[in-house]
Amino acid sequence: MALSSWKTFDFFEVSPVNPPDDESKAFFENNEISCVCSGSENLFLGSYDGIVRILSSSFKILRTFQAHDIGSITHMKQVEGTSLLVTIAEDISNEPVLKVWALDKPVKKTGLPTCQSTLSIQNGRKPFPISAFTALDDLSQLAVGFANGSVTVVRGDLVHDRGAKQRTVYESEEPITGVEFRDESRVITLYVSTTSRILKLVISGKGQGQGARAIEDAGCAVGCMTLDGKNGDIIVVRDDAVYYYGIDGRGPCYAYDGSKSLVSVFGDYIVLVSPPASTTSSTKSNTLRRFGGAQADVLFNTSTFTILDTSLHFIAHSESLVSQVKTLFSIWGDLFALTQDGKIYRYHERSLQQRLEIMYQRNMFVAAINLAQKSGMDVQQQNVIFRKYGDYQYQRQDYDGAMQQYLKAIDNTEPSQVIRKFLDTQRIHNLIEYLEELHEHHKATADHTTLLLNCYAKLKDIEKLERFIKSPGDLKFDLDTAISMCRQGGYYEQAAYLATKHGEHELVVDILIEDSKKYAEALQYIWHLEPEAAYPNLMKYARVLLENCPNESTQLFIEYFTGQYQQKKDVVVTQVVAQQPGYAAGAVNAVQNLKDLLPLPYMNPSAVTSPATQGNVAVAISDGQLIENPDQLAAPSYTPPQPRTAFSSFVDHPGEFIVFLEACLKGKDLKERDKIDLYTTLFEMYLHKSNEKRGANREEWEAKAKKLIEGKDIPIDTSNVLLLSHLSDFRDGTTLVREQAGLRFDIFRSYTSAKDTRGAIKALKKYGPEEPQLYPAALSYFTSDPKILEEAGDELDAVLEKIDEDGLMAPLQVIQTLSTNAVATMGMVKTYLQQTIERERKEIASNRRLISSYRNETTDKRQEMADLSSKPQTFNNTRCAFCGAPLTLPTVHFMCKHSFHQGCLNMEVGENGQVEGACTVCKKDNDTIRAIRKAQDESADRHDMFLDALARSHDKFSTISEFFGRGVMEVPSVD
Repeated sequence: MALSSWKTFDFFEVSPVNPPDDESKAFFENNEISCVCSGSENLFLGSYDGIVRILSSSFKILRTFQAHDIGSITHMKQVEGTSLLVTIAEDISNEPVLKVWALDKPVKKTGLPTCQSTLSIQNGRKPFPISAFTALDDLSQLAVGFANGSVTVVRGDLVHDRGAKQRTVYESEEPITGVEFRDESRVITLYVSTTSRILKLVISGKGQGQGARAIEDAGCAVGCMTLDGKNGDIIVVRDDAVYYYGIDGRGPCYAYDGSKSLVSVFGDYIVLVSPPASTTSSTKSNTLRRFGGAQADVLFNTSTFTILDTSLHFIAHSESLVSQVKTLFSIWGDLFALTQDGKIYRYHERSLQQRLEIMYQRNMFVAAINLAQKSGMDVQQQNVIFRKYGDYQYQRQDYDGAMQQYLKAIDNTEPSQVIRKFLDTQRIHNLIEYLEELHEHHKATADHTTLLLNCYAKLKDIEKLERFIKSPGDLKFDLDTAISMCRQGGYYEQAAYLATKHGEHELVVDILIEDSKKYAEALQYIWHLEPEAAYPNLMKYARVLLENCPNESTQLFIEYFTGQYQQKKDVVVTQVVAQQPGYAAGAVNAVQNLKDLLPLPYMNPSAVTSPATQGNVAVAISDGQLIENPDQLAAPSYTPPQPRTAFSSFVDHPGEFIVFLEACLKGKDLKERDKIDLYTTLFEMYLHKSNEKRGANREEWEAKAKKLIEGKDIPIDTSNVLLLSHLSDFRDGTTLVREQAGLRFDIFRSYTSAKDTRGAIKALKKYGPEEPQLYPAALSYFTSDPKILEEAGDELDAVLEKIDEDGLMAPLQVIQTLSTNAVATMGMVKTYLQQTIERERKEIASNRRLISSYRNETTDKRQEMADLSSKPQTFNNTRCAFCGAPLTLPTVHFMCKHSFHQGCLNMEVGENGQVEGACTVCKKDNDTIRAIRKAQDESADRHDMFLDALARSHDKFSTISEFFGRGVMEVPSVD
């Protein structure tokens, strides 16, 4: 079997090993490891300088000793369960040296382990390296293979140093690539692999002394042969396949193309390492290397690491490693790989449950079952896998295969889990098979027996079916199953009888609608239920009832959702039963109770005594037999649901929906959220109706929609009205909402975008006084197209006049607006321009006169100030400016030409005759001027006020001039 057809899983978790201390890290980073072995819960690392390091499970170096003074340690073996360690060191100029160490016997002086024995391995003094090494667990025999093609066997007591004999048991011209011992029935067989052959020879026991016998004329590379300790098979990997060799020769093989450099056994797995594929100097690879540089070389040198389970035929793990794998070893329950760059990777096998879950996800249940059985999982847990496998096959509709798996897991599987599955399908024969198997295992209950008989009835065994359905006493079977079986078999009367008898209202309605197609009677049945039971049935079948009984169903919706629902009750008056020839004698008694009549299954269930036998029973009911009770019961107390829950039921029934919405709006005590839903939906339905039948009755429905949104306190969101109006092309609604929201500019813009000049003029006249910015927009619109300008007529002049009167636009802005296209001519704006220019000229002349008067006044004031400071002044006043009496000495004169009695001023006169104070007549005005000046000085630094006034001003230049006069622009003086 080729490995290419095997499924690949990820059963191992990979993690790099990080040594805990600096010493261990440095050892690994320096890549000084020459060989590795494990055993007795410790890891042993040999180095090129002859030193052995013992590591703990955390990869911390616990112990170090010099095992060999010359050469590098190339091979080691730790005897499991003991403290013995075998090391072999090689030096090309000397024979290899083997030592056996007792790690638990330190030398007192040095503290190093005791060397139990030392042995030079003979190879005829030929300087060839050791290419393979193996030893028995008791170290009684060792085999060493050399690269020159010879194999030396060492036999003796190396543990106690009682001597050892060496013998060359095989010689060839081909290098030895592997040696392995197989101990079976006291016969020790040595398997030898070369580059071109696989051989075996008995070195102890029956057949000893015979020459090596070739078992395969194909060899393997170094590291590509190993021993499976569980079954004693020899495993050899070549470029084409993985081979097993037993005591009788070659066993099974598994095709797997590709070169391989290492093979190892880890538990039940075979671990393969494939070196980087040899690449020729092709154009493609060379090109990639040139562009990729060192990174490309890394990608081309990746090796493949694969873990196989040959017994179950799947790949447990596969990955690519950037660095080549140097050696493999297993310890502490994990597999480890040492790479050429000194890194160690740990491969931890996932738990059995995790491995099974991976297989479940890929629906590989057969492999999961095989894995569980191989792992020794108990029967109950295996049954879980069988049940999962059955569920998977059931989903694939392989009901026969699913049933076989359920039967295997029948001992610890809940029967109802399987029964429910097959009740929902037409695989009744599988269900019968399972129920019969339950009886065989003595696990059947009364329910299972009843279900088995129902399945027989499904197969048209009517006698048994009728017998169990109508049996007196307590219910002995599953009601839902029995009703479902009757419906599937076409026994609608029996199904309705069972559902009605046991108060399964939803099933009764479902049977009447889905099976019997009696929609009016189903509606009446719902109307006879309590509110709590009527609501779910009404909502479930609302669309079907509206489709077939629109008026009655709409009325029921209105009553229920407005809180006016009343449960109907019928009174039996008389009945006449007409029997046709050929009926059984007991048929008349079978139909005496009206409850058995499927047309009226909503009667009181307590009146049922016996059902009607399936047949052609004709019942004649007089017109006065059933009378709706005129004395209706008082309206039951219930909380009406939100009206919006019924909206989806009226899909494709807009007329009935509008009736329902209008009726709900007439109700009392409506919640605000319900009002919003009702008004919004009703508005939408009005617009929907206006667009039906190519706009027939459009005006009528649009009038209703407009009236609806014109009302006061209508809780419809304006965004919803705008959206719905836009989608339905309802312009009145859009305009109305925008008016209410004050969006007059948007109304005008909607007319202009639609090229509706009349509407734009109308909106301009209506909203222009309140929204002056409409006039500039109207000017731009009127002059945008010759046709629009023609339609506007004299409105252009009116717009220009309004703009000019209110100063809405500067003349330059008007000219710029009109010059954007060639629609408006100079003659159209001639009058406007003349008036504007004349007004500007008058304003300029007025400003010039005002400037001249300001300049003259300033000149006069300056001259006056100069005179006061340089010329003598004459005071001609004869009366006091305060009391009006003639002036008498002492008199006080002010430069403002006011004179006062000194007593009237109430001021002190200085020694020099100067009066400290101000003229009481001019003081008020002077104080006012000083306050204004002070305010101007203080506001000179308030630039925010200047910027705010400038932003709000329509005449920016005037504002700047005003603040310039206040001193905002003055340069501060330097003291």
